[in-house]
Amino acid sequence: MQESGGVPDVFDPRIYATGIPHDRFRALRDRAPVARQEEPEILGWPAGSGFWAVTRHADVVRVLKDSATYSSCLGATQIRDPDPADLPFIRRMMLNQDPPDHGRLRRLVSRAFTPGRIERFAVTARERARQLLAGAIDAGGEPDLVRAVTDDYALLNLTDLLGVPPSDRGLLHTWTERVIAYQDPDEPPVLDAEGRPVNPRSPAMLAEMFDYAQELAVHKRAHPADDVMTVLATSELADAEMEMFFFLLTVAGNDTVRSAAPGGLLALAEHQDEQRRLWTGEVDTGTAVDELLRVHPPVLSFRRTAAHDTELSGQRIRRGDKVVVFHASANHDERVFPDPHRLDLGRTPNPHVSFGDGPHVCLGAHFARLQLRVLHEEVRGACGGLELAGPPRRLVSNFINGVKSLPVRLREPFAPHA
Repeated sequence: MQESGGVPDVFDPRIYATGIPHDRFRALRDRAPVARQEEPEILGWPAGSGFWAVTRHADVVRVLKDSATYSSCLGATQIRDPDPADLPFIRRMMLNQDPPDHGRLRRLVSRAFTPGRIERFAVTARERARQLLAGAIDAGGEPDLVRAVTDDYALLNLTDLLGVPPSDRGLLHTWTERVIAYQDPDEPPVLDAEGRPVNPRSPAMLAEMFDYAQELAVHKRAHPADDVMTVLATSELADAEMEMFFFLLTVAGNDTVRSAAPGGLLALAEHQDEQRRLWTGEVDTGTAVDELLRVHPPVLSFRRTAAHDTELSGQRIRRGDKVVVFHASANHDERVFPDPHRLDLGRTPNPHVSFGDGPHVCLGAHFARLQLRVLHEEVRGACGGLELAGPPRRLVSNFINGVKSLPVRLREPFAPHA
């Protein structure tokens, strides 16, 4: 276990390429629940000032709920500090705002995420899952479910909800890859004109996406439809706010399901007894989805910045310090979850923080749960079970808990669809 000053390192993105570092997180929860972490130069990115890693469930919830003490705005929400010149731009996004500004934007956009609109997409999502799974089965062999099913499932569901024309959907995939996978050495680096790594969330890197958002908004005003972009384009949002919402929904809306779907399927393949409970109907699919989200949260960490001097779990924190909550650690805290490393698809209650907590709790959590429930129901209907055909490949990231490849064997018999 690599340590700095006797404290396990949970910053290095390369650690997560082999899975969640549960041994390190448990050591921190037991010995140093609010622990100082170094932020050295890694993968071409310059060293940072360091941060406090928060690993216990109660402390994570406290930080997420207390926006007056732990600000999303002061330094934004990524561990690495943004370029100071980019901060005013980054703060336009709801994710990087504090109340009351955050509340105003959330209320405006929540109009687009009505339960009725979300539920209407269930039929489309189910048909898409069936088609993608049928294609994977018809191709034979040992399909990679990420490439054959889950990537397209997440992206196409999102573009339906947004109202993006089919001809433009590849753009959203490209933009998402650029923003999410920038730490992974397998992905093309995002470089400036002089060949130096550059923040993919900087104004220059997002200009193409924002131009597209404005063009799409003009189209939606002229041709309104039952989709989220029509609601955004005809709302009280300023142009810059609308652009930032398009970015947020494109990246967060896609990658939440894109990460959670293969992560859940991987957990089922690794736990055959629990998989059988789901296949036989012994456990409710909705309850199972929340347990799969607990063991494989799509987001690993989020940053806050201390707005004033404070104390957390006995640790003194200074104004301006970076405070980073680790969802995966909180979800496996023995103080909250009995036998936390056991997959229990019937677990209840299940107060996981995979969608966050407090004012920034995920706006699209209902849509994500719906997609995951539908996908698991359709996987169960398409095959007699699944098992790993090779090791999965994971994203190199301390932010997104991504699975890049998931080769499986789909067991006979294939059940006919109802």
